[in-house]
Amino acid sequence: MIVEIKGELIECKELSVILRDGGLSYEILVPKSVLDRLEENRLSDGRIKLVTYYYLQMTPAGGYPILVGFINEVERDFFLEFIKVSGIGPKAAVRALDKPISMISQAIDNGDLSFLKTLPGIGAQRAKEIVAKLQGKVGKFVLIQDKIEVKKTAPISADWQKEALDVLLQLQYKRAEAENMINNALERSKDISSTEKLLNEIYKQKVQI
Repeated sequence: MIVEIKGELIECKELSVILRDGGLSYEILVPKSVLDRLEENRLSDGRIKLVTYYYLQMTPAGGYPILVGFINEVERDFFLEFIKVSGIGPKAAVRALDKPISMISQAIDNGDLSFLKTLPGIGAQRAKEIVAKLQGKVGKFVLIQDKIEVKKTAPISADWQKEALDVLLQLQYKRAEAENMINNALERSKDISSTEKLLNEIYKQKVQI
């Protein structure tokens, strides 16, 4: 049973990550609400830590192991409750949990079917089943501190700004980090008007840190 993984973040996909631990690389399914907060579990050595749920996916050809990752044990506990609802398997639950678990738990406790129906793959009937199965049982999960403070930044609009963004993405910077670096550079130097000048300003700031 694999209950926790610490590894180098190799790749982020839409609903999964690839972590390398030693000579092995693991693809781990991760709900969007968790994926958005991966930096919370970055260790001092740069590795990412995920608490995991392990299960065997059965197919006509046999079974294969699946890992689902979370920031902490409490989030995993919610996931285990969520998949008790009839018709919601682990993969469906990963897709559905695209909003903070605290908000989903609050909606379940309040019987807020309208909110639950906004979750991917959750229709009216499934929302009713979630409330019927879990209402009154998920109060502690409302207390999870998992809401993300959204920082407003100026849009990347000019072609030379987009070109600089593409360069930073190719250099393995995450999109949010790259956009933040570009906006900070533009705030520091108002006369930037080309990709080369923008990247030079970003470089100067990195050197000074």
